[in-house]
Amino acid sequence: MSSGGHDVLVMGIVNVTPDSFSDGGRYFEHARAVEHGLELFAEGADIVDVGGESTRPGAVPVAEAEELRRVIPVIEALAPYGTISVDTVKEGVARAAVRAGATILNDVSGRLGPVAAELGVGWIAMHAKGDPQTMQQNPTYDDVVSEVRAWLAARLEEGRSLGVGRIWLDPGIGFGKTLAHNLALLGHLDALSTLGAPLAIGVSRKSMLAELCRAHGPLPPLEREEQSLAAAIWSIEHGVQLVRVHRVRPVRDYLHLRAAMHDAVGTWG
Repeated sequence: MSSGGHDVLVMGIVNVTPDSFSDGGRYFEHARAVEHGLELFAEGADIVDVGGESTRPGAVPVAEAEELRRVIPVIEALAPYGTISVDTVKEGVARAAVRAGATILNDVSGRLGPVAAELGVGWIAMHAKGDPQTMQQNPTYDDVVSEVRAWLAARLEEGRSLGVGRIWLDPGIGFGKTLAHNLALLGHLDALSTLGAPLAIGVSRKSMLAELCRAHGPLPPLEREEQSLAAAIWSIEHGVQLVRVHRVRPVRDYLHLRAAMHDAVGTWG
């Protein structure tokens, strides 16, 4: 369990898509996407993650030219203000995004390690079983924790052998996993945190939060903020060092409070 919260990075999300599960295309227009990215930096985001292709269950793939049209102008506009990651599985988009100012590849395919190494940028390698169109069609594992851990260990070994300087490992909550699989992974973050690389995680606004809190009635994505914060706090308290969230300020406030309380224990303990 980490202490103080000083080593935790907060990644804010900008979905430049018309079909995002979380915001329904609210930031699809260029000006709104840039405005939102600046808001996230102002709230204390360490990284702003720009994506132009939805990876929600059932999402239809986007042509590379269209994805480039969506994300590159936004990255160019935001890069002078802070660290930018690009959420993509396409090598061409990754390369163009880095030229535009991105310095991290947020890779839900786990296949862009060679590109990250060649370009000298960070790599978030995420586990997913299947693609967005198929991943939630009865995903099965013999032991989800050990299987995901082994996959992440292999990506870490690959990244290091290639010379990638910064690597984060993401167990891929909601990507080819049932609710039980997601809970098993979240409940065993300690087993994943011993791999030797920082963990990244994204639970913000995901459907599992609505499933777990269904006693409150239907919870559309925009009404899952308290649950998202709770999931982020749990993850941080169990060793995660990068949290990907839609709302940055609540997580940043938590980290400030956590650091102050940790410092007070050291002073008065």
